[in-house]
Amino acid sequence: MPANQDRYETAVARYFEAWNAGGKEALTKAVTAAWTADGTYTDPLSDVRGQDGIAAVIAGAHEQFPGFEFRLTGAVDGHHDLARFSWELVAVADGSAPVAGFDVITLSDDGRIRSVHGFLDRVPAGA
Repeated sequence: MPANQDRYETAVARYFEAWNAGGKEALTKAVTAAWTADGTYTDPLSDVRGQDGIAAVIAGAHEQFPGFEFRLTGAVDGHHDLARFSWELVAVADGSAPVAGFDVITLSDDGRIRSVHGFLDRVPAGA
């Protein structure tokens, strides 16, 4: 296990706290804790820079998928300032997971996320 495993797992835990934050104030606080001020988020559907842009992407996901939460699937793997992990978007009501993917993050010296490169493995038609 890499010596920095706790660093990777902490960053990923903050990432999920942001994605699962409810309400604008909680979301802003969680994004600030997880990402650097100039952090980026890029996936096939989004490419944003800065905490406001990241918060807007997360808020959009909440609007599109109300009643869902993001969950880690498997272990966090990391080396140097990089970590990767898989996730699912799960319906709280029935446990279905229509969206799944994996992300690669780059960490800053303070352990916050500098960049996210997301990949979508499963997306429902029309999403």
